[in-house]
Amino acid sequence: AACLTAQGTVRGMPALLTPRLLLLPLSRAVIACRLESDTFTLTLPGPDGPLDVTFGPEWPGDPLPVFPVLLAALTGDQTKVAGSFIAVQRDTGEAVGMLGTKGPASPDGAQEIGYGFNPAVWGQGLATEAVGALVGHLHAQPDVRVVTAETAVSNPASARVLTKLGFRPVGSGHSDEDGPLILWAHLTP
Repeated sequence: AACLTAQGTVRGMPALLTPRLLLLPLSRAVIACRLESDTFTLTLPGPDGPLDVTFGPEWPGDPLPVFPVLLAALTGDQTKVAGSFIAVQRDTGEAVGMLGTKGPASPDGAQEIGYGFNPAVWGQGLATEAVGALVGHLHAQPDVRVVTAETAVSNPASARVLTKLGFRPVGSGHSDEDGPLILWAHLTP
């Protein structure tokens, strides 16, 4: 029942708005509820007041195995995972994706991002909309000079998202999980 009524605050980390999405900070309550249940609803603070957000079994996809680590890393009164957002459809209140930074910016100003969306919303432009808002938010930070990302060669849809947003391929890599990778960069305008 706690996962039906948990509340929090947006203070300290902004919600980002796009035409079809709210990007709400990933919170301790959301992580804890997802680790307890595949499907739940939480009342989260939105920019216009409390918002009931529904989380289905597809959410958050690939990041789920790191949720226990994220939860353990939240110390004291820290309630938000810095740089991580839940993508919520504005018209339905459904959590359809997750995106954010992969740690702090490097000393030379490079900030790596990652993103994933539920298969049910693939091909609708929501990832492009959300990642565009995140990139704009990051480029407004004084310590970020370039936003970087990696996509699997086997995932051309994810590469299209980055291409549409002005990212350029800058190299290649490899991961045990995804195989060959394309490395991308988006310079501060």
